[in-house]
Amino acid sequence: MKNIIKSTTFLAILACMLWSTAFVGVKIGLQFQSPFQFAGIRFFISGILIFIYFGKPKQYFSEIKKNWKFILLLGFVQIFTQYALFYSGLNLIPSALAAMIIGSSPLFIAVVAHFSFHNDKMTLLKTGSILIGVIGIAIITLGRAKVEMKGELEFLGIGLLLVNNLVSGYSNVIIVKKSAGISPVVLSSTSLVLGGLLLFLVSIPKEGINLGPFPASYYFALAWLSFLSAAAITIWYTLLKRPDVKVSILNVWKFLIPVLGAALSWIILTDENPDFTSILGMGIIALSLLALNYANRKAR
Repeated sequence: MKNIIKSTTFLAILACMLWSTAFVGVKIGLQFQSPFQFAGIRFFISGILIFIYFGKPKQYFSEIKKNWKFILLLGFVQIFTQYALFYSGLNLIPSALAAMIIGSSPLFIAVVAHFSFHNDKMTLLKTGSILIGVIGIAIITLGRAKVEMKGELEFLGIGLLLVNNLVSGYSNVIIVKKSAGISPVVLSSTSLVLGGLLLFLVSIPKEGINLGPFPASYYFALAWLSFLSAAAITIWYTLLKRPDVKVSILNVWKFLIPVLGAALSWIILTDENPDFTSILGMGIIALSLLALNYANRKAR
């Protein structure tokens, strides 16, 4: 049982299951608070939770002192930049659509990994799977553009989320290359605190300050999002630091996120309903998952 819990596959699936629940929680939170401010508070709390869990303040601050440059870089790139794009994009499009676009990030991360690692190159099969995924995204995008009233704003949201995918790939790469000598727990805590603080500070001139009071649903969503961010990001950093893990192969598991995220949105949110183009796009992205998984197995 212990070997199963420690296995890369189990931990990757667990992290993705946690992330898949974020879309509904974020959509609830954004009903009451602006995107950057909500994100900043959520991530700052997540980082504090990890610090409390770590329970070794002397070691914690010692690792910060030795690795402060990398911590600043990761906090700015992974948390501030990536989630500024994520929240801005999510606020412009339905959460089910956002779940599927964010879920396509393994395609983009595989490309970034190709140019970053000598042992994680793209092959013809990998390239084919990426093209299949892009077709799936195109079908979802064009299909929704015909029925949604937001028009150009929705295209802007889709663009922001696609750039977010590329930033995600870059942050995965720098963790593998530059995080030696720092605990993944300390790394996740500090990057979340720093990134959350930056998001909150940017939100003040951009969005003003709105600290409530809010209904119970807001606080339930914030509590769950804070917990899942702390748990999922710490798990992911731990996996990325394992020497036998390849970035592109690990991120294949993120294809689980759009399926679960969209299903939860359709079940919980009253204004989210399944439609033919969303289901078709999901099926094509799932086909891309199968192709990329086959390519990775063949490469090994």
